[in-house]
Amino acid sequence: MSEGRQRLDKWLWFARFARTRSMAARLVADGHVRVNGTRAQAPAKALHLGDVLTVAAPHGTMLVRILDLGERRGGAPEAQRLYETVGTPDPGS
Repeated sequence: MSEGRQRLDKWLWFARFARTRSMAARLVADGHVRVNGTRAQAPAKALHLGDVLTVAAPHGTMLVRILDLGERRGGAPEAQRLYETVGTPDPGS
C-alpha cells in the first residue's frame, strides 16, 4: 500500500471513476464528489487511507472507503483494489 496522501482527481482517475484525469477534476469541480460527507471543493484535495468518498459519476453513485492510494492507472481489477464499497448513499444528501 502507498503511504501518505494523494490528490482527489488523481485517485479518482487511478480508481477508474473517470476516463481521464481532467474528467475526474471536472467531477469534483461540478460538485459530484464528497469526502467524509463534505462536498469536495477542489480537485487537489488531499485524500488519506480510510477516507470515505461519495461519487456521483455518470455510471452511478457509489459510496467507497479508500484502501490504497495507487501509483498508476491500471486495469479494472487493479483499480478495484484501491477501494471497498461501504454501502449505498443516502438519497437525501
